[in-house]
Amino acid sequence: MSFDTLGLSAKLLRAISDEGYESPTPIQAQAIPTVLSGRDLLASAQTGTGKTAAFTLPILHNLSTGSRDKTRKVRALILTPTRELAAQVSDSVSTYGKYLPLRTAVVYGGVKIGPQIAKLRRGVDILVATPGRLLDHVGQGTVDLSSVEMLVLDEADRMLDMGFIHDIRKIIDLMPANRQTLLFSATFSRQIKALADDLLQNPEVIEVARSNTASENVTQLVHPVDRHRKRELLSFIIGHRNWKRVLVFTRTKHGANRLAEQLQKDGLSTATIHGDKSQGARSRALSAFKRGSVRVLVATDVAARGLDIDELPHVVNFDLPNVPEDYVHRIGRTGRAGSEGEAVSLVSVDEQHLLRNIERLLKQDIPRDVVPGYEPDPAIAPEPIPGFSHRKGPRRASRRDRFDAPRTNSRRPSRGGSSARGASGSKMPLPVKRSEARR
Repeated sequence: MSFDTLGLSAKLLRAISDEGYESPTPIQAQAIPTVLSGRDLLASAQTGTGKTAAFTLPILHNLSTGSRDKTRKVRALILTPTRELAAQVSDSVSTYGKYLPLRTAVVYGGVKIGPQIAKLRRGVDILVATPGRLLDHVGQGTVDLSSVEMLVLDEADRMLDMGFIHDIRKIIDLMPANRQTLLFSATFSRQIKALADDLLQNPEVIEVARSNTASENVTQLVHPVDRHRKRELLSFIIGHRNWKRVLVFTRTKHGANRLAEQLQKDGLSTATIHGDKSQGARSRALSAFKRGSVRVLVATDVAARGLDIDELPHVVNFDLPNVPEDYVHRIGRTGRAGSEGEAVSLVSVDEQHLLRNIERLLKQDIPRDVVPGYEPDPAIAPEPIPGFSHRKGPRRASRRDRFDAPRTNSRRPSRGGSSARGASGSKMPLPVKRSEARR
């Protein structure tokens, strides 16, 4: 099958050809005709399978061939959970729509709102946004959603994980009820199905791969190692195997900063991406990594969705994620667009239960390989992992990037009137203000 059999306009086909694409991916081949027909859509596909083009292309076609609104009110709204994903989607819209008379804008937090307001006031047809910053614009009267014809919830499962459901409902209340709604998710969880039942009308359901599976192009491997030797082993692996570009995931912002400093001292050029970084700093770090001037990019799960890095050969889980599904999204940064990738996890005795949960989700065992000289000490006892309870599992509700949200000095009293405390009696990190977290 080729793109010119899907019913897209000549100008879109020209833009697709400019990018060197000839054949649609399975999600594109199934989703594009459905969206062109005007039906609602519930779609699931593995990361890196071309989901973004699966909705941007038919949106661009429908808006460019329909009647044009001279007032330039927003006609298509695409909601994403993170700034990086919003920027990526906006780039895709601009790339494929370069021959069309449509205006696009992207709004997200972490940057000054003034330039966004100026662009919105000039009028846009397609708006890409994160929920928190979009509601900021709504509150200031700089965006009107009363003319939205098409709504996309991209990475909807991630938005639910981050606690955006109330923001999403507020946004939906501002739009016409007779719009076309497209819901894209990496997983079909019970929560996603419930959301789809609430928002979608007689949707086409597309699932091009079994939920919660890793790409077959990604080779997975576990290196058992003591917790205090992880950084040493990581430096050894990168140097010994001559890795030129590697994305490393940590559990916390503090852990990312500490690891980056240590790798720099080991002679490895390193940058970080996490929630305490400004959007400018995050963009500069990602650009340097893509150019090759930075060898190692250390990130928290804020980067697990939305990072599109061509030919990224290696991903390392320095810390296993508390939520098993996040493992799939992390390693999905490699092995994209048919290329081969390698995902390595450094697993200490503390994380054996997390590893078992991941393997249970994947329905497969991940091969173990003990690196000579880094054999784990069996005398070391496991320690608790922040944010995880053996009895209850990961605490997912309203986590809104729990370990990746900006710091705040605010304190929320417990029911007894005192600050919340952990089992040891020390004060535990408390949730940030809603207005700060959602940006």
